[in-house]
Amino acid sequence: MFRLESVCKSYGSRNVVEIPGCVFTRGLIHGIMGPSGSGKSTLLRLLNMIEKPTAGQIIFRGHDLVTCRPRLSLQRRMAMVFQKPVLFEASVYENVAYGLKVRGLQRADVREKVLEALKTVGLVHLERQPARTLSGGEAQRVAIARAFVTEPEVLLLDEPTSNLDPQNVGMIEDLVRMINRERQTTVILVTHNVFQARRLADHITFMYEGKVVEDGPTEAVFTSPGDDRTRAFIHGDMVY
Repeated sequence: MFRLESVCKSYGSRNVVEIPGCVFTRGLIHGIMGPSGSGKSTLLRLLNMIEKPTAGQIIFRGHDLVTCRPRLSLQRRMAMVFQKPVLFEASVYENVAYGLKVRGLQRADVREKVLEALKTVGLVHLERQPARTLSGGEAQRVAIARAFVTEPEVLLLDEPTSNLDPQNVGMIEDLVRMINRERQTTVILVTHNVFQARRLADHITFMYEGKVVEDGPTEAVFTSPGDDRTRAFIHGDMVY
């Protein structure tokens, strides 16, 4: 799905991401794990074309995201959900419908897809409610519905459950599994929660100080990590 080659992202003289090479495989749930400040969210913004790398190439399905034109057609093949849901000052329905409307779908098709998405996230009964009056868990579910209703090839999630109670965490994790398995959507999930990473991810990329220090199948990373920093983080011994 993505291939990174000699990717560097700098702010002033500080390199926040330095990745000689990394691959994200189509169809999997990828967990990007690491302590705060390790470059996880910056990497996700690079993949989503929100930011450009200072150097290097990011290849998405054969397209160089740095030099490609037009960018919009590639961006529409992805969707991103942030740690704090960013919802429009409109109803739940209008929030989920937005991406479909700007793509030019007919009104009947929009309604069918939006109601299906709201049913999936358990919020059909709130379709007319102002989105900004929702609880944190409900708002995040709306954000996820708005992301997957456009049927993206890849869903990028940046700490989507970090501020939620256990019940909502469980609901969103179930949604992520469903989106991956039933819709065949590649998922790239940034999290510092080692338990969530182990529950959800097929593959783990562990980052530390902007670098990838461990990369492999989830069980292999958790049962026999090859790097001492990964082992310390998994066991809760890393101080950061």
